Amino acid sequence: MTDTLKGVCVGAGYFSHYQYEAWNRIPEVEILGAYNRTRSKIEEVQNLFGVPTIYADDELEKMFDELKPDFVDVITPPSTHASICQLAFDRGMTVICQKPLAPNYQESVQLVEAAAQSKGRFMVHENWRWQPWYREMKRFIDSGDLGEVFTINAKMRMGDGWGEDAYLARQPFFRDYPQLLMFETGVHFLDAFRYLGGEIESIYAKLNRRNPVIKGEDSGMVVCNFENGATAVLDANRYNEADTDDARYTFGTIRIDGSKGHLELGLDGEIAFKPLGEPFQKIEYKHERKGFAGDCVYHLQRHFTDCMLSGDAFEGTGEDYLKTIKLVEASYASNDRNEVVAMADFT
Repeated sequence: MTDTLKGVCVGAGYFSHYQYEAWNRIPEVEILGAYNRTRSKIEEVQNLFGVPTIYADDELEKMFDELKPDFVDVITPPSTHASICQLAFDRGMTVICQKPLAPNYQESVQLVEAAAQSKGRFMVHENWRWQPWYREMKRFIDSGDLGEVFTINAKMRMGDGWGEDAYLARQPFFRDYPQLLMFETGVHFLDAFRYLGGEIESIYAKLNRRNPVIKGEDSGMVVCNFENGATAVLDANRYNEADTDDARYTFGTIRIDGSKGHLELGLDGEIAFKPLGEPFQKIEYKHERKGFAGDCVYHLQRHFTDCMLSGDAFEGTGEDYLKTIKLVEASYASNDRNEVVAMADFT
């Protein structure tokens, strides 16, 4: 592998702008071109981020064949991922693909299996665990200073899903998702739970729709039991508001209780540790309001680049991420059945 990676991007929606901007800050990456079905949207991307060559309409394969990139960044809706990725797999290209991988678990499995048969590599763009506070909390847990982890409690209040115009300004397609909270947002927390606490053996979920103008659920309570005996609770709601001007910075608060004390993450990104019987101690670490949610898109893409150049394994493999997607499916099954779902028995 050379010292410079040649890439192309597919997609020009709201979130793609974070990815184009982050690629521009990685000196070892050169984005050769970008494609979007609608020409006006990809022209906007070209103007904003200086992409040298753009393609639209039926020119996706033309872009692949003309530019012959080292990797393809897929930043499109879930229903389009399989077909786009397969075109890249057929050409032996490495793919980094946005979550959700596909409309459901089985189609996600098929996509990951197709990636395994390709000569290229595959990474899931799951950026949540790359938010700096999660990396710092993981470091603190691994240090042993928190002791044995007992519980992880996450609380999210986004306040972007109430009213007649819910989601229209940023991501209007959310209104039509038959499954919303867990499929689109809860999946991030479940992956973060796995990152912080290990594998989850059972899940119980109670999901609700608060805003009648949307099709899917927008709030829920989810209880996860880890194989090591710990418990995680997600209290998530996109309808009600948080007491902050920027709910999209940390996307919520986290409290982790352990045998030696507890950690708290605030809405401002600050982390504090309270040892049992002692005062709070502020944890000093770097986090900044740059890019998306603590610049996690950049951190993920930096990791992807480093692994591509070194040959090291990606942290976000397709095979590993299927475990997170399966938890999402199990949360819906739990809600429908009103029972705890054991992951070992869930198919």
